[in-house]
Amino acid sequence: MARSTFLRAAEVAQELGVSQAYAYKLIRKLNIELEERGFITINGRVSRQYFSEKLYGKGAEIKKGAGDERL
Repeated sequence: MARSTFLRAAEVAQELGVSQAYAYKLIRKLNIELEERGFITINGRVSRQYFSEKLYGKGAEIKKGAGDERL
């Protein structure tokens, strides 16, 4: 299956080990930041690239490793 450009709340929750409710709050905050910068956003989803940059630093990317079954 092709990897989506966007992360959904369930993926964010799993990546961070938080509830889906908190993941939605985080997505909402990140999307507000993107909207302020002039980007179009989708409710309940966040850009995989922006999520990675904000949480792990510029140039970081979430990848599924050989032994990583969480993603």
